[in-house]
Formats: sequence, C-alpha cells, structure tokens
Amino acid sequence: MLKKMFLQLTVGLCLLFTTIAAAQAEKTLTLMTHDSFNISKELVTIFEKENDVKLRFLKSGDAGSALVQAILAKDSPLADVFFGVDNTFLSRAITAGIFIPYTSPLLATIPTHLKLDRENRLLPVSYGDVCLNYDKEWFKKKNVTPPSDLADLLKPEYKGLTVVENPATSSPGMAFLLATIGRFDSDGYLDFWKKLRANDVLVANGWKDAYYGHFTAASKGDRPIVVSYASSPAAVVHYSKTPLAEAPTAAVIGDRTSFRQIEFIGILKGSKEPELAGKLIDFMLSVPVQEDIPLQMFVFPANSGARLPEVFAKHATVAVKPAEVAPNDIEANRDKWLEAWTNTVLR
Repeated sequence: MLKKMFLQLTVGLCLLFTTIAAAQAEKTLTLMTHDSFNISKELVTIFEKENDVKLRFLKSGDAGSALVQAILAKDSPLADVFFGVDNTFLSRAITAGIFIPYTSPLLATIPTHLKLDRENRLLPVSYGDVCLNYDKEWFKKKNVTPPSDLADLLKPEYKGLTVVENPATSSPGMAFLLATIGRFDSDGYLDFWKKLRANDVLVANGWKDAYYGHFTAASKGDRPIVVSYASSPAAVVHYSKTPLAEAPTAAVIGDRTSFRQIEFIGILKGSKEPELAGKLIDFMLSVPVQEDIPLQMFVFPANSGARLPEVFAKHATVAVKPAEVAPNDIEANRDKWLEAWTNTVLR
C-alpha cells in the first residue's frame, strides 16, 4: 500500500515538474497598448502557434497615459512592443529614446505620407480622420444646410448645435483642436474658439459622453453636430440592429476640416525578445491583421494591399486634404495650446 502511494506521489511530482518546466520554457511576448486596442483571437492564436510564443496584452489607459507609463519604465520596460503612439505624441516618444529601429520588410506596402519616422523606430499601423459628424435627418427636417467647413459652425443658424470633446481629456478632442490650428493657424485658432464659445458650443469630457450623451443621431440629446471620426458612419451601419442602405450620419471632410491620426508600433528598448518583437510588428503589418483592423477599431489599415470590408468601403471616408500640424510643433506647443484653449473656452 505504501509502495503504491509512493509510486503515485512520484508520478504526480514528475508530472508537476514537467508542467512547470514546460511553462517556463514557453516564451512570452508582451504588447503594451491603449484600452481601445482590439484584434481577432483567431489571428492571435495563429501568431502564437507560428512563433511558439504566448502573446500578452498590457492595456494601459488611453494612448497618452500608456506612453507616459512606458517612458517612466524605460530602464525596466514593461513590455516588448508598444502600439498606440499617434502623431500627436510622436516627437515625445522619439525624444524619450524608448524605441529601437526596426525596418520591417512590409514597410514597402505602406504609403510614404504615413511614414513619419525616417529611422523606423515607430512604424505606421493604422490611421483615421477626426472630423465633424452630423445628423442627416435633423438637418433635413429643420431645412438647414449641413456644415461643410469649420467656419460654418460660427454662423447664427448653427448656434447651440455643436458638441466637442475637451482636448485636455480626450484624444479626438485634441485632434480636433489641432484641426482648428491647422485650419486657422496658431495665431487665429483662438479667435475661432472665442466665436464658437459665443455660438454656444458644448464641451464634453470624452467622445462617449459627446456622441452617446448629446448627439441627436445616437441619443436623446439636442446637438446634431459632434466631433467624431470619418469612419463613424460606417460604424453606425455596421452595428445597426436593422439593415441600413445609407448611414444616418455623415462626416465633414472638406479641405482642412479634419486632422489625421496615425497610430504607430515600435520595439521597446530593453526587450528580451527583439527578434520575436520584430516578427510581431511584421504580423501587425501583414494583410490578414490589416484587414481585421477596420471592424475591430474602426480605423483604416496602413498596408495599401489590405482590402476594406464592404461596410467600410461604402460608408467610411478619408479626407483628401486634412489640416496639418507637424509633430515637432505639437510637442513644442501642446501645453501652451491647451492652456490657451482652456482659458478661452472653459473660463
């Protein structure tokens, strides 16, 4: 009896040690990102099996907060790869020196205008335009012409119609502030905001509050104009409980009425698995993942060879001439612009 128990114990311990050894032998790769990141589980499984690695996701708040955490931990990095740096934080990320160069072979599939870092420390993965969205039905019923330019918001007939996000607390809010700077220049944007305040603009803390709390097309609110994305009409159609032939909302993407957000990925300096990290970047730029991105995060894929899903191709739009503000100028003036905006609009 004792001999049998001893044998069972020995076998049990062997299995335990084997399991522990296998777990220790399994490599882990960590991707640090913002809370809005998403990718199909099937694709993650494929990457893990092909590279014999476990992929771990470290979601760390919004893009700005996640980047700050990565910078603070640069001497002991929290992850191997970081996704979510956009062009509003590009200069800060590069100046911090937390990324190492990686020239992915898939860079050849990405348009030149999306490549903002010549040393390839940060590689473009996706992009989208932040712009005004309006409720088609509201304007039709009221017999009012929808806006086609930012300056339209200052007209008397648009008084009390617009809700925007606070640029100090919202990524699309910051992008829209930059759109106004790109449109009216750093000397004229505050005059625009003074007049917009006088025309009864409403400021929400974040996109969700603005869109689902005040926008007439998505809530019981009374604002038929909201700052959102040029891809938002596609999202409305995609998530509609009843089939829609046409989106009930539209995006305003005339010349210099939007700001293009580009999201980047990079290998964090100090990664213990730089080769695998490079493979993860290749994976993120590959056609299967790039074609997965639109309906996961409602942004456009950077890879020009990726096909758009039908609802995206039909209802999402891209600005031909978005407003432009150089990343270096954003980094040098962000705090000053935010303070000036706050003093002008909120006080």
